[in-house]
Amino acid sequence: MNAGTREGRGSRTSTVLGRRLGGELYKLRTAAGRTQLQAAKEISATSTKIVKMESGWVPMRDPDIRVLCEFYGVTDGQFVTGLLDLARLDRERRKAKGWWQHMPIVGGLGEYIAMEQVATRVRTWQPALVPGLLQTPEYIRALGVTSNWSHPDEIEALVTSRTKRQARLWGDGPLEFHAVIWEAALRQQVGTAEVMRAQLDHLVGMAKLSHVHVQVLPFRAGRHHGVDGSFNIVSFADPGALDVGYAETLGSTLWAEGAEANEAYSRAFARVSRLSLAPHDSVSLIAAISKGM
Repeated sequence: MNAGTREGRGSRTSTVLGRRLGGELYKLRTAAGRTQLQAAKEISATSTKIVKMESGWVPMRDPDIRVLCEFYGVTDGQFVTGLLDLARLDRERRKAKGWWQHMPIVGGLGEYIAMEQVATRVRTWQPALVPGLLQTPEYIRALGVTSNWSHPDEIEALVTSRTKRQARLWGDGPLEFHAVIWEAALRQQVGTAEVMRAQLDHLVGMAKLSHVHVQVLPFRAGRHHGVDGSFNIVSFADPGALDVGYAETLGSTLWAEGAEANEAYSRAFARVSRLSLAPHDSVSLIAAISKGM
């Protein structure tokens, strides 16, 4: 797993999606026993371009990906389609001029938000807080007051940025969102009791949407894999597109840019999901906690 910061090199930028795609091409090349110079000759380029492609510094053309996959002996058509999907999304991501680019409060979340805008599905495990896409403005403000956001303008900017992100859950082609929340996050009062009740009631309402799936991992499940930290898994356009895992730690942002790391995230999410209550029972528990709040 690598730190997910964006770095500029001339007019080019290394992006998470570009590095994810480049990492896959690097694995294919080395598994096939090909050199960067040999790969470069196949696409009539220099070895420097292959280095930049494999490092995620440049957008990739579909013809180059197809030629390289054939040169590396890739016969899985669905896998190649996934690489092409990822390349297309990375090109769109590089050209995007989104609202988040003009909000300093977003900070290191800019890369994640840009990916969220082109994703089709997000899975999230949250042991301590209600997921950001399901938070009410009052809950967000309460979080801001108890964190490092001391100025009212900063807190309102945080509310604005988070509610703008929530727009992905509405309109045509809404984001499919699957959240697994530890029971502790629902019982931990953030703000006043009224704020927390409204937040829990909002969760119940959002869970009724066909594209929003909410599960609660109850206390009685005992010790479980995933209790140590939250994470998101972002999935893209068409079947076969490669997932990207994302996690925040104290002072850093981590991206899962390799297949093994992303598989580990997927296994962890599957485990906590299996241990959790079914969506209907989860909603019943959330409503009961709200009633007793």
